[in-house]
Amino acid sequence: MAFVVAIDGPAGAGKGTITKLVGEKLGLVNIDTGATFRCVALNMIQENIQIQEEEKIQKMLDKIQIEMYPDGKIFLNGKEVTHRIRENDVNRLVSPVSVLPVVRNKLLEVQRSIAEGKNVIMEGRDIGTVVFPNANVKIYLDATAEERARRRVLQNQEKGIECSYDEVLQGIKDRDKRDSTREIAPLKRADDAIYIDSTNLNINEVVDKIVEIIKNV
Repeated sequence: MAFVVAIDGPAGAGKGTITKLVGEKLGLVNIDTGATFRCVALNMIQENIQIQEEEKIQKMLDKIQIEMYPDGKIFLNGKEVTHRIRENDVNRLVSPVSVLPVVRNKLLEVQRSIAEGKNVIMEGRDIGTVVFPNANVKIYLDATAEERARRRVLQNQEKGIECSYDEVLQGIKDRDKRDSTREIAPLKRADDAIYIDSTNLNINEVVDKIVEIIKNV
């Protein structure tokens, strides 16, 4: 295994943005694992597959194609879904989808395969605990639910996605509860992860802090 940086944390903590910027600064390949789960959720919506229909989900996974490009674009089965996978219907479904063993097993293989032989930075919920428990650097990036909701609303507005702060805040609180209490690969801080609370930090401050941590390894 080459050099691996694992960044975990709850929804809306800024993991995606921070990971991308740190990766650019240090020349690390950025692998967005959360996007792979979002692609599965969107594919289920497109094919009208319900969460309990495991056989249909398995058949869907057997043929699913997820592609990620250096410019940040994400393709699902040949079509760009970069913004589509961030919309509310996908947000509501991605957490219950992510705990399905059939989904996790498939995507764990995909994520490890993408990272093989590369110097990577990867963000998600269980990168440092499940996907790469032997990562060279582990970061747990956090922020209050209220701050995370504010950031998510701003992100959605920039992408032209309509949503209310109250709706987003409640969604984040619900997801925090589901993610931290789920039986399979729950959201939790690895014992050897460095904790960073970004509530009162701007993006550059968080990036600089993480870059410094990585350089000192």
